[in-house]
Amino acid sequence: MEQRRVAAACTLCEAICGIRVDIEGQQVVGIRGDPDDPFSKGHICPKATALGDIQHDPDRVRRPLRRTSTGFEEVSWSEALGDIVARTHALQSEHGRDSVAAYVGNPAVHNLGSMLYVPDFLRTLGSRNTYSATSLDQLPHMLAAAQMFGHPLLMPVPDVDRCDVMVILGGNPVVSNGSIMTAPGIRGRLDAIAARGRLVVVDPRRTETAARATEHHFIRPGTDAWLLLGLLQVLLDDGPDWGPLAGHVDGVEVLHQVAGRVRLADVSAHTGIDEDTVRSLAAALRSERAVLYGRLGACAQRSGGVSGWLLYAVNAVAGNLDRPGGLMFTQPAVDPVYPPGASRKPRTGFARWRSRVRGLPEFSGELPTSTLSDEIETPGEGQVRGLFVWSGNPVLSAPNGTRLERALEQLELLVSVDLYVNETARRADYVLPAVPPLGRDHYDVAFHALAVRNTAKFVAAPLPTPGDGDEERHDWRIAQELMERLLRARGAGVRQRLSRASKRWLGPRGQLRLGLRLGPWGHWHGLSGITLGALRSQPSGVDLGPLQPCVLERSPLQRLQLAPPQLVAGLDDLLGGPAADASQLLLIGRRDLRSANSWLHNAPRLMKGKSRCTLLVHPDDAAARGLQAAGEAVVRSRVGEVQVPVEITDAIMPGVVSLPHGWGHHRSGVSWTTAAKHAGHSVNDLTDDAEVDPLSGNAVLNGVPVEVQAIAGPRSMATINGVDCRDQ
Repeated sequence: MEQRRVAAACTLCEAICGIRVDIEGQQVVGIRGDPDDPFSKGHICPKATALGDIQHDPDRVRRPLRRTSTGFEEVSWSEALGDIVARTHALQSEHGRDSVAAYVGNPAVHNLGSMLYVPDFLRTLGSRNTYSATSLDQLPHMLAAAQMFGHPLLMPVPDVDRCDVMVILGGNPVVSNGSIMTAPGIRGRLDAIAARGRLVVVDPRRTETAARATEHHFIRPGTDAWLLLGLLQVLLDDGPDWGPLAGHVDGVEVLHQVAGRVRLADVSAHTGIDEDTVRSLAAALRSERAVLYGRLGACAQRSGGVSGWLLYAVNAVAGNLDRPGGLMFTQPAVDPVYPPGASRKPRTGFARWRSRVRGLPEFSGELPTSTLSDEIETPGEGQVRGLFVWSGNPVLSAPNGTRLERALEQLELLVSVDLYVNETARRADYVLPAVPPLGRDHYDVAFHALAVRNTAKFVAAPLPTPGDGDEERHDWRIAQELMERLLRARGAGVRQRLSRASKRWLGPRGQLRLGLRLGPWGHWHGLSGITLGALRSQPSGVDLGPLQPCVLERSPLQRLQLAPPQLVAGLDDLLGGPAADASQLLLIGRRDLRSANSWLHNAPRLMKGKSRCTLLVHPDDAAARGLQAAGEAVVRSRVGEVQVPVEITDAIMPGVVSLPHGWGHHRSGVSWTTAAKHAGHSVNDLTDDAEVDPLSGNAVLNGVPVEVQAIAGPRSMATINGVDCRDQ
């Protein structure tokens, strides 16, 4: 059989690495890096090779499933969608629009059709009970961007290819391949920084990135905001450097007042980092081409909102914002900040409403995922009775997943749009199968907008799937049909239905074509601009050059707000909080290069080798608790307990233990055969949904108080609160 090779892109993380896919008939026989991709230049990580495994996985759902008393059965799309919409309409008619909620997971952001069509479905659903992975991950960054620059998607990224000094706080880009920093081949880019200057990692664990850095400093989990305040104080005392932003910044006096509220001695006491090191880091950030980058570790903690704000403020005061080699903004070919027809009105809205039970703040139309269980379990007006889960697995990704799983059983309707029956979908009334990554066109709307160079790349589906037959359908078609059926059920007028149906006629390609033409590099700005046709003729993508200073042009505020009042108010909780208990063990998460959250563990090639779901413990803490290497331990938190294998290492800070994110496949009823053989344990069976950042509402996934106890003999494979979870 003749073999063909097509250029494509890996859609499993933010790096958008170019790949070449070898295909015989309809079978993927090989995947390798694309050396002609001007951005990734042939780099891929192990995950990319698993795209073919997902495409051909016999465990993948291929027809709609409906729950019955004896398990799932296949049904037609018409029957599934008809019943789902009828039940949705009935619930909302009786209990109000907010009675049906939605949760959107990370994979949706890597899907062109989902990015363009799922938001329309959510607007049609009309519920204030909308949730997503945002409040488990990058909400503090987005909140700071909205308040400081005027739009939640105006998040600046490190100019890694031109900086000489980079300080990384709570990030591990060698494993994450970036994260709010689209940078394929990031390991080589970081090695180049270390070779020409200084690469510093501040983290409670000596991560894979720290191992390549010129220096690493331990920091106590949850204290990143204290370090940022110390850096801010030193920089302001030495005099701010606004560079080209001089005359365009507001809030300087307030920032001085903020810095004056702390002493370096207090910073050191909280963080465990001595005063001289704080001064040294501040001096390094004074370099002409220097950048401070913070990620998940700095966000997913109790002071995450303050950290997100101070990360940008420190870069601004050091003169590193919107300057080559510093923290810069993209000019993407398809602009999510100013899509076709959008105004330049600032989007700074925050806490326009609050959650019904705990009063947690709304941001960008969403409520914090940590309160979803509350909204399901608590009776009263607005109680969540139905839920759509789109490309997500919150039972493993949200805090206190065990409680959320119990809450899902109370729902009158649960619909999962996914590739698999995962730990969340196993409780669903319907599972609607979506087209896998190699079966759909791709343009990365989100992550070209966060890239360390201005780039553009369109990928025609290597194995095109019609997506309108009996088997899996494209996410955008599922969203569009649910929306149209719901409008008909409500008796919407013809004009309203036609306006919502117009995007069906365009399809993702039509919308992409329009976005490119009207974007900053499109024909709208000159005959030589980028079009969809031009991108199709260059399947490996195009490089539009390095990032350029543009924040005053891009920001709808046209000024930098250094000290937004709502963010400054978050300091009161930080500074007024109790001192840390030095005797308390604190739990942090971690990620793995061969995992993508919870859903790549069914690819056999990625599951080879020793177990990666282990508890990292410092030798001193292990000795104090009688823990043995390769032995077993019970880890307990306020909400649960798990039994895990122990790995003793001095790569973890004393007083800190670590479990990886995304495991916990021991639950019965999932369709993942390989994953079940390497089940591991979910760190989010220990994280506490009652603990959130009081400013932003982001989940607290790092710095969780735990107890660790050695196990002398064998116990059940997985217990939470003493209950064997395999039979739940």
